[in-house]
Amino acid sequence: MQALEYLRELIAFPSVSSESNVAVTDQAERWLRQLGFDTERVHYTDACGVLKSNVIGRRGPAAPGGLAWFGHTDVVPASTWSRPGAGPWSAEVSEGRVYGRGSCDMKGQVACMLAAAASIQSPLNSPLWIVLTADEEIGMHGARHVAAHSKLYREIVSARPRSIIGEPTCLRVVHAHKGGRTLKVVSRGRAAHSSTGLGINANFALIPFLQEAALVNHQMEHSPEWRDDRFIPPTPTMNLLITDTNTASNITSPRSECTLYFRPMPGQQSDTVVQRLQESARQHGLEFSVTFSGEPLFTPPDAPFVRELLELSGNTAAETVAYGTDGGVLTELSCPVVFGPGDIAQAHTDDEWISLDQLDRGTLLYRRAIERWCTAE
Repeated sequence: MQALEYLRELIAFPSVSSESNVAVTDQAERWLRQLGFDTERVHYTDACGVLKSNVIGRRGPAAPGGLAWFGHTDVVPASTWSRPGAGPWSAEVSEGRVYGRGSCDMKGQVACMLAAAASIQSPLNSPLWIVLTADEEIGMHGARHVAAHSKLYREIVSARPRSIIGEPTCLRVVHAHKGGRTLKVVSRGRAAHSSTGLGINANFALIPFLQEAALVNHQMEHSPEWRDDRFIPPTPTMNLLITDTNTASNITSPRSECTLYFRPMPGQQSDTVVQRLQESARQHGLEFSVTFSGEPLFTPPDAPFVRELLELSGNTAAETVAYGTDGGVLTELSCPVVFGPGDIAQAHTDDEWISLDQLDRGTLLYRRAIERWCTAE
């Protein structure tokens, strides 16, 4: 199984999002060139000064149509790993599964697409693009740089190919997913011994904003305009994180930070919520920033490409998911869908795995997609 061999090598790269992914991207580019792809690299340095890299490849003519496939090479950390033996950076094959960090999200999908492309020996009549990004797991920064700086991506946008984002869907066709907004609010006080009355407690200053955030959350959970029953769960599920740097109960807290994250669905006015919370922060003298913004993905479930992919994969109806993908940033794509082997339930776990059956089926269905949209006259 060629996908398994690709996956073994991919897992061996500890390409956690906080580290550089240049080594794994170098290897991916070597493979793409061996498979007849013309390639382009888009490098950037992240906020911590770490070099990151994306690779975009095209095989076949520079022409309209064809197929574009999108994946990412970064993975979440593996600080805990429950599988005995090999560890997270060495593929372990056991009882029909491949264990290893990234096996399910999403080096397994990359391996399937490479194996599918390798199995096509005949010339392509329409273009096939493969795009591998960095930092999908921590803000989709790689996709943002591809959209802003890649010449081949601009070619994709102009060609309007059928587009597949290869995240794990158990090879079910996903026509829509939620977006995301992350808001950070910082309250600053002054540390002092609490007996003196000379301090300013940053936590108390944050409370009025938290009350407004609670009202927004209640509205999102109970108002019809924030409900979309096509999704499970059908609301934006706002999450709240509060971080206080204090070290003792008799010190007034000098700094408190609130992070809010919610997942808007297609057609919902998420920017009005951002503006409302930003104004509340301003009124209470708090610092406000938007640290992540990703749009919902939506392709009509009766769109021709969705129907064609349902037919090709043997599924009866397209679905929605609550998580996001690079599609929330690559918004210029025409009729994108999410479609890949592996189960999202295994992603990010401390014994992450993908089944050999899903690798087999993923390679087969990706090959059929290439044959249908890149080799057929």
